[in-house]
Amino acid sequence: MAKSLQKYQKLIMALVDALLVVVAFYIAWWLRYERQWYHVVDPASYTDFPFYFRVAIIASLFILLTFYWQGVYTLPRGTGFFAEFSRLFTSSAIVTLVMMVGNYMFQPLYHSRLVYGMAGGLILLLTTLAHLLYRVLLAQLRRHGIGIRPILLVGAGEISRTIMRTLLAEPSLGYHVVGFLDDDPQKGERDLGPFTALGPIDNLSRTLVENQVEEVIVTLPWQYHRRIMSVLRQCQHAGVKARVVPDVLQLSLDKVDIEVLRGIPIISIKPASIAGPQFAIKRVMDLLLTSLGLLLALPVMAILALAIKLDSPGPVFFIQKRVGRDGKLFRAYKFRSMIVDAEEMKSELEQFNEADGPLFKIKDDPRRTRVGRFLRRTSLDELPQIFNVLKGEMSLVGPRPALPEEVTAYDSWHRKRLEALPGLTGLWQVSGRSNLGFDEMVMLDIYYVENWSPALDIAILMRTIPKVLIGEGAY
Repeated sequence: MAKSLQKYQKLIMALVDALLVVVAFYIAWWLRYERQWYHVVDPASYTDFPFYFRVAIIASLFILLTFYWQGVYTLPRGTGFFAEFSRLFTSSAIVTLVMMVGNYMFQPLYHSRLVYGMAGGLILLLTTLAHLLYRVLLAQLRRHGIGIRPILLVGAGEISRTIMRTLLAEPSLGYHVVGFLDDDPQKGERDLGPFTALGPIDNLSRTLVENQVEEVIVTLPWQYHRRIMSVLRQCQHAGVKARVVPDVLQLSLDKVDIEVLRGIPIISIKPASIAGPQFAIKRVMDLLLTSLGLLLALPVMAILALAIKLDSPGPVFFIQKRVGRDGKLFRAYKFRSMIVDAEEMKSELEQFNEADGPLFKIKDDPRRTRVGRFLRRTSLDELPQIFNVLKGEMSLVGPRPALPEEVTAYDSWHRKRLEALPGLTGLWQVSGRSNLGFDEMVMLDIYYVENWSPALDIAILMRTIPKVLIGEGAY
């Protein structure tokens, strides 16, 4: 059923748009003639809806033509809603103008110009809501594996990782990366988080068939021109769509800014996404929200402190060195959730480590206290980090604060996550928390650094609340 709807989704959307035009005209007619909006209608000038119904049919055809002309039904995956809204606005404005001009040219005996104006506004409102709802439904279907497009990445450099981070953070785009190919044995033979290494590029033809790949994205440096052309020819022969991401001066795409001066591309380097005015805005948000949250948190913190003290011997707080923005060390505050000599026991428990990479995690850690199990499950052990936020060492939202020994084990691309203040919560937390692999967590952190905005922070904070309440992925 869902797959059938997906196959004819553009046709269904067009029929819905046409129907909404008629609905818009009916509402406009009802407001003007039945509710007597603006001023009372002279009974001699009263016009039944069938007249406007005929106009609505003509307008619906015009709206479908303008939507098609504006590319509303052929937007590529990943197009932002505001880009779509601008096309809906332009199309609705054109159709409203055409109706006004047609009304002026043909001068029907009884008509109301106000109906056309209100209908134009309602067409924009209703179609915008419909397309927004369509996006929400489509995102939900894709999250459940419906409408997913299998793609293959050729190349495992920084550009490829940028694409992986984006697709990992935005599953609603509807892409499933079956894996990646690279001739470098250290890259092509090593999985990267949830992304599977499929060996050298010579495996391309076999990989396309075995994984039913629908699209290939080539991220090789331009000095591999012949290799790129060979990949494109193989994809063309296999009937698979192939696209090439330009490796501009071998710079990471998030650092490149391109302007066009009379047809001449000028390349410059973008500043970090959380710097200057952006950092100031983020800091103000942290101070305002943390100050308000502290009033609610203090009574809870007092109760938790008492519970910790009564449950086991030792201090209430656990203070640990963590790595902050640009690699600066700071002292992170947490409620103690383990026995006093927990750090000394770490080497003895190394064989039970369930995390990959430099992380150390044990689901049923024997070092936890009774109260500690509750604190870790609800993430309330991190509540004292509010004071780190007030001191400017952390942010409400950001990458996970790393231990110094973890950072020493980083690959070079991992260090990108240190360009932002670490956070109480983050994209890593609302996407799985302890259930994520190390590379997967780092990818989400770097995506956050590269795509930060106040709206993203608010969205992550809102998503954190239900995650904490149900304790998903926390231990």
